[in-house]
Amino acid sequence: MSEDRRLHVLQAIVKDYVETREPVGSRVLVERHALDVSPATIRNDMAALEEQGYIAQPHTSAGRIPTDKGYRLFVDQIDTVKPLSPAERRAIQNLLEDAVDLDDVVDRTVRLLAQLTHQVAVVQYPSLSRTALRHLELVPLSPHRLLVVIITDAGRVEQRTVETAAEVDQAVVAELRARLNVVCAGRRVEALTQPLADLAAEFAPAHRPLVEAVAAELLQTLRQETQERIVMAGTANLARSDVDFPRTIGPVLEALEEQVVLLRLFAEMEEDPIAVRIGSENHHEGLTEASIVASAYGARPPGIARLGVLGPTRMDYPGAIGAVRAVARYLSRILGG
Repeated sequence: MSEDRRLHVLQAIVKDYVETREPVGSRVLVERHALDVSPATIRNDMAALEEQGYIAQPHTSAGRIPTDKGYRLFVDQIDTVKPLSPAERRAIQNLLEDAVDLDDVVDRTVRLLAQLTHQVAVVQYPSLSRTALRHLELVPLSPHRLLVVIITDAGRVEQRTVETAAEVDQAVVAELRARLNVVCAGRRVEALTQPLADLAAEFAPAHRPLVEAVAAELLQTLRQETQERIVMAGTANLARSDVDFPRTIGPVLEALEEQVVLLRLFAEMEEDPIAVRIGSENHHEGLTEASIVASAYGARPPGIARLGVLGPTRMDYPGAIGAVRAVARYLSRILGG
């Protein structure tokens, strides 16, 4: 029974500290949370929690605050996340459904997530290496120029032009378009090299230069556009949380500027549908006082990319987890449509 009560005490300390930013004392816990025991009993529980490393006393005569270990136990014991309100759910749906293209979707998503959580929002852009091709379109622009339109299953659109020595034959273009879609639809970049190399042999020798040129342009585009990148919003929210970074907020901002840091953290979270990394768990010096909540998005497991929020360890974890999960689901639905 005492272990259950100590867990409740820890949960109460986390909730109060997240809300007030003030160390929490035993008498306040009894008054706010109806624990049905005396302050002396709570003090004993707090002493045990402190000895186990779940809470700490920032200075003499102060109450207690959670440690990274305490936040971890709190997060691991969350059985229900904070649901979004009907108004918030409608706002997500309406905002994302009105987007005109993938760039607009990503931009709207990252701004929305920052507004919902009041943290720094991060969305990993779906690179072509993580997506499959949905459709290829060939559009003759002139007798010697052809537009190649690449559409991925994430809604990403790339356009390239191909110059041809011979005059573009409309019938050949139509046949090539059909065969390219048979070969490429549903496949990822790494699975396309050989099928595209073999495609020219299916055409008459006079038309093979056009087929080879289109295939070469397609492969070059896919290889060039595989670089991972992220989009961020809400960095100003960190400035309002500067008291949550006892040393300085500078290292956190520097880590955010190095996209490779966040991309590496996202990669480490790929096995978890909803991942939470707290303080020192981030294995980066600049983020030892920060927490990250992230989720995959995309119709196919394990997703085509990730999104999440970053903020101080004194974070509303149930709220952040609920918002990240909901936005990821809506985004997956939009891109899957």
